[in-house]
Amino acid sequence: MPFRFFVSFGMLKKFRLETVIPASPTEVYKAWLNSESHAAMTGGSPAIINDEVGKPFAAHNAYLWGKNLVLEPHSKIIQSWRTTGFKSTDEDSEIEINFENHEKGTLLTLTHSKVPEQEAHVEQGWVTHYFEPMIAYFGDK
Repeated sequence: MPFRFFVSFGMLKKFRLETVIPASPTEVYKAWLNSESHAAMTGGSPAIINDEVGKPFAAHNAYLWGKNLVLEPHSKIIQSWRTTGFKSTDEDSEIEINFENHEKGTLLTLTHSKVPEQEAHVEQGWVTHYFEPMIAYFGDK
């Protein structure tokens, strides 16, 4: 079960989740930025992922999409991020994913900021659609 940290700034939310993935930071980072691996490690829904700064991505049948803002190989990814549930007037939210060595693989810390109030459910979505399937995917390798 991931650690949770939650802060509210009026109508925008920010939260941080942590979990341990049974693979090296290099393996997890590379899988996150590869279309086939990203789809496989998150349950099989199609993903179009780019591994270059400034390039767009989409995952889970284009339910979510954004752009790569910062890529620090094998240690950090920062992306703009939104879902089909965002209002057209909502600004993009932002995710920061940090990958650190851990005795059991990778300590993955995800901070999601500027989340519109109506999309607060995405916090649980990270656990259900990313962390749990990733643990199973890498644990089976």
